[in-house]
Amino acid sequence: MTTLTVTARGQVTFRKDVLQHLGIEPGEKIELDKLPDGRVTLRAVRPAGTIDGFLGLLAGKTKKIATLDELNEAAAANWAGQE
Repeated sequence: MTTLTVTARGQVTFRKDVLQHLGIEPGEKIELDKLPDGRVTLRAVRPAGTIDGFLGLLAGKTKKIATLDELNEAAAANWAGQE
């Protein structure tokens, strides 16, 4: 168990090993949920990706332009475990 000290300003500093356990890097956010019995749950905030963000990762990686039918066929084949 890790014990933390609350400052006069109501702030708490988490130890490095706790942040590493949560997978939190400097600048990232933490989500805290208050439970009815006075306990809390704490976890790293993981942003939900968007299709625009995903497609942005692929931008400039290839010169081929796939049709919608080709994309659907590739998705169906991979969903079925085919390469």
